Amino acid sequence: MSATPGPIALACRFDAQEWAEWRPALAAALPGDTLVRAGDPDHDPATVEIAIVANPPAGALQRYPRLRLVQSLWAGVDKLLADPTLPADLPIVRMVDPAMNAAMAETALWAVLMLHRGFHVYARQQREGVWQPQAQRRADAVQVGVLGQGQMGGEVSRRLRMLGYRVSGWRRGEPLGPVLASSEILVNLLPLTPHTRGLIDAAVLRQLPRGAALVNLARGAHVVDADLLAALDDGQLGHAVLDVFHQEPLPAGHRFWTHPAVTVLPHVAAQTDAHSAARIVAQNLAAWRRGEALVHQVDRRAGY
Repeated sequence: MSATPGPIALACRFDAQEWAEWRPALAAALPGDTLVRAGDPDHDPATVEIAIVANPPAGALQRYPRLRLVQSLWAGVDKLLADPTLPADLPIVRMVDPAMNAAMAETALWAVLMLHRGFHVYARQQREGVWQPQAQRRADAVQVGVLGQGQMGGEVSRRLRMLGYRVSGWRRGEPLGPVLASSEILVNLLPLTPHTRGLIDAAVLRQLPRGAALVNLARGAHVVDADLLAALDDGQLGHAVLDVFHQEPLPAGHRFWTHPAVTVLPHVAAQTDAHSAARIVAQNLAAWRRGEALVHQVDRRAGY
């Protein structure tokens, strides 16, 4: 590390509104640093040792020969790891923000409560002018499976248990069948890796109890869309709450928009808060500069 810190490159695929939010937040959290946008010709790329990124285009960091640390503003790093130009030994730190974990838990709780209490059914009945109370079950009679027990999945599981639900958490490497067989509601919070891409397919959906529900808050690529639609059409799956998709925004005309057993959210389950995340970035960079071990460094072999 140089005695005088060089500029920090911001390699972020932001629109104008996002830049207007993020750059001042990062500047306030890093008052002693100079922040430059990646590709800006007014700085020497050889002086950059740190890059702060948010889904940068592949190859965007190649111009920085002395890059020593990449700090992601997003929790998911699957797109970043797919960039073949990133050196294999370059440390990458993913965003772990308690505020984001809390937001994800709120969305998961809402989805589970909606499905458990049948509020999606009441919404349809309202549109049809139908007055028909549904059977009301206790939370401790409902089994919820949570795929992924990392920062977000662990927090979701904890909060669901606090509300009285019976929760089975699943980590990669453990038997999946028992969790699927008992889950009336399955919540996906897995990282996207080569091992989990396309995991939720016809074979997995067939193992759920008939009429079960899926809540996908992780990545669209975890799900085989055609298999999900087939399971919804034949009643194997009763409902799906989807926040993430293979293509975003979800294309006009996609069946998810109009399917009566699908609730669509526009990737809003847990949006990153710029001010909270900027403070975490500043803490991480300060620790790195002190020579301390990196927290939440990405394991390239695991994919997260």
